[in-house]
Amino acid sequence: MRAIPLVSALALALLLPPSPAARAQGTAEGAAPGAAPGAPPTAAQAEEGFRVVNRTGQEARTLNAVRAGRQDWAGNLLPRPLADGAAYRLRPNAQAGCRFDIRLVLADGREAVARNQEICAQREITLDASAVAAAGSAARPSPETPTPPQAIPRPGVRAATGTGFLVAGERVLTNRHVVDGCNRVLVRGPDGRNHAAVPPARTDANLDLALLAVPGLTGPVLSFRQDPPLRRGEGVVAFGYPLSGLLSSDAKLTRGEINGLAGLRDNGDQIQISAPVQPGNSGGPLLDMQGNVVGVVVSKLNAQAVAGRTGDIAQNINFAVRGERAAAFLRAAGVTPAAARSNGTDRSAADVGEIAERSTMFIRCER
Repeated sequence: MRAIPLVSALALALLLPPSPAARAQGTAEGAAPGAAPGAPPTAAQAEEGFRVVNRTGQEARTLNAVRAGRQDWAGNLLPRPLADGAAYRLRPNAQAGCRFDIRLVLADGREAVARNQEICAQREITLDASAVAAAGSAARPSPETPTPPQAIPRPGVRAATGTGFLVAGERVLTNRHVVDGCNRVLVRGPDGRNHAAVPPARTDANLDLALLAVPGLTGPVLSFRQDPPLRRGEGVVAFGYPLSGLLSSDAKLTRGEINGLAGLRDNGDQIQISAPVQPGNSGGPLLDMQGNVVGVVVSKLNAQAVAGRTGDIAQNINFAVRGERAAAFLRAAGVTPAAARSNGTDRSAADVGEIAERSTMFIRCER
């Protein structure tokens, strides 16, 4: 038997290609003028496409172009960073319409946004310093909800996702396997804004933990349970971002119990839980029913592998790094984690979820 990292992509994602009317695709020339505003682009206009020009004063790491009004930004269209003053050409699908929202994520983590752009009548969309200022005060949140790399091919870039949570100002705890080998790590806060993590991360391979430095990311931190000791049967809540690109982009809550006080093959660094978790939950907080951290979600049992060896299907066997081990890792990394006693009245799962939501982050790793 073996535990599998939750960041692994599911085969089901291969069955879900992106909506042809949802986003721009390709890298072609600009659009032809003279289109009726709001009318679908002609085949010639769609083939010709439009240009996005970066005049923000710094390099852009991400370009998104989606149909106006869409609630997420889909995937990054850039195969490589876009220099200041450079342009990138896009070819929208003929069914996508003429109104697009455009976004650049810059090297310092800020965003430049141009909304409701009439791409059928404009050959060129320019994002400059004024667009950066507007992005900071935009009314609609701009969460980046990447789809699995198998769903949208992107030359030279592979992406994976996971979860983390604030343990101090500008410090996010997650799993090592979530950020291992990443060329770039984006952390999306509860307000929908993205922040770039600064390498290198502090990691522990044995515990499968990583501490990220994320400049500009602030908010309430989660407290680690100090006492009493954990007991089997205690209720727990797992909180995170599973199956990004398949499920909705908001955080998900599942509840369960502590099944065992050790992990696979008596691993004393972990506990076994029944709270259902999926790929993308990795690195998320596991909380008791008073809202204190008792673990960091790390893996689930590979039911298919177990069935091949035993002839039986293992059900809902999941693991988390013990909270006290995670707290010790933070102290060794120079962070003093907040601590609390869980000797009061239990809260509802909904109340625990509200505590977790303010401090839990979506993580995107680009390789």
